[in-house]
Amino acid sequence: MVARPRKLATIISWPVRRAALAILVLLVAAAGCGPAAPPPEKAQRIVSLVPAVTEMLFAIGAGPQVVGVSSYDHFPPEVEVLPKVGALLDPDTERILSLRPNLVVVYGSQTEIEARFKKAGIRTFNYRHGAEGAILATLDTITALGAVTGHDAQAREVVTRMTSGLEAVRARVSRLDRPRTLLVMGRQPGTLQGIYAAGGAGFLHEMLAVAGGDNVFKDIKRESVQPSSETLLARAPDVLLELRARAPAGDYPAADLAAWDTLASVPAVRNRRVYSVVGDFVVVAGPRLVEGAEAMARVLHPEAFK
Repeated sequence: MVARPRKLATIISWPVRRAALAILVLLVAAAGCGPAAPPPEKAQRIVSLVPAVTEMLFAIGAGPQVVGVSSYDHFPPEVEVLPKVGALLDPDTERILSLRPNLVVVYGSQTEIEARFKKAGIRTFNYRHGAEGAILATLDTITALGAVTGHDAQAREVVTRMTSGLEAVRARVSRLDRPRTLLVMGRQPGTLQGIYAAGGAGFLHEMLAVAGGDNVFKDIKRESVQPSSETLLARAPDVLLELRARAPAGDYPAADLAAWDTLASVPAVRNRRVYSVVGDFVVVAGPRLVEGAEAMARVLHPEAFK
């Protein structure tokens, strides 16, 4: 494992790190039991149902080994020409089997489809992004992927680069005040209906901490919360930051962000500190975490990047 600076470790729980490492142990053990068992064959035909893991595979140089991806994969651009095989709720098992994979990346909750692949003699890589210690879990997943694909060195390079990048962002804002921030990752366009905000767990919460923000829902140890208008008034964020994978249609962002004007007594709205960051790199727990954290930091602390 690559040594990581202590500062990054302060936002990450070691139990999750051990859990992520256990995934690698289980993958290796799946090839056989006992010290005399040969190492597992490196995965050469990979189907990924998890966009975050697809990005990791391409980042470590295993992209040419990927033969199928989920319906929601759009990055890197090379995935657009690959067969699409469904996703979390609608995996096309027949399509996947027709691609003759020797490794299928599945979500941790896809127990039935995972059992089917194992019965067919196909290895699986079980992906669970951590609610606690999510950034470290991402780094350890990249390391594990390097081991099963034969790209150990490239995986170590990616982990080192990400760790250094996150620490660089943290260092830029470390001496600045941390504004109380509402981090919104979903709502109905043009309204304040169906708001989803980052709670005090998960990679978005951890990215906000790296970027120099103080999550107004840090005390709620869930990845997301659905706050009412009354709750938002009570929490009184100084900054409101919306994350969107893609911009909605129409006059954006001005018209869409104007929906917050109905909460004029919220400090962020009253002081015109309502911002938007658009791009899938801010909502995927993958190799572009550094870009996401820096994008948040540039909005929260523009003075640190002059």
